[in-house]
Amino acid sequence: MTLDPEGLSPADVEPARAAGVSDQSISDALHVSFSFNLIDRLADSFGWHVQTGEQFGKDAKFLLKRGYRMIGPVRKRALAERYPLPAAVAPVG
Repeated sequence: MTLDPEGLSPADVEPARAAGVSDQSISDALHVSFSFNLIDRLADSFGWHVQTGEQFGKDAKFLLKRGYRMIGPVRKRALAERYPLPAAVAPVG
């Protein structure tokens, strides 16, 4: 799909259907693939920060414990790591 989208045809879906995959599931997979490709290309274009495994683990634990309503601290830490303030400007504590 990524390298040759024009090369896809309805026949490419038949093996998935033959294996019992529903049309809704196929559609969902296509949408997930599209979303991933879009985000990946935007990340490359804008130079977005990719977390290390350790950072991802910390954030995952935080989200599992507190939920997505408390996303602010996660964003704040990611931004602070990417754009550190000079020592004279950095907040104390």
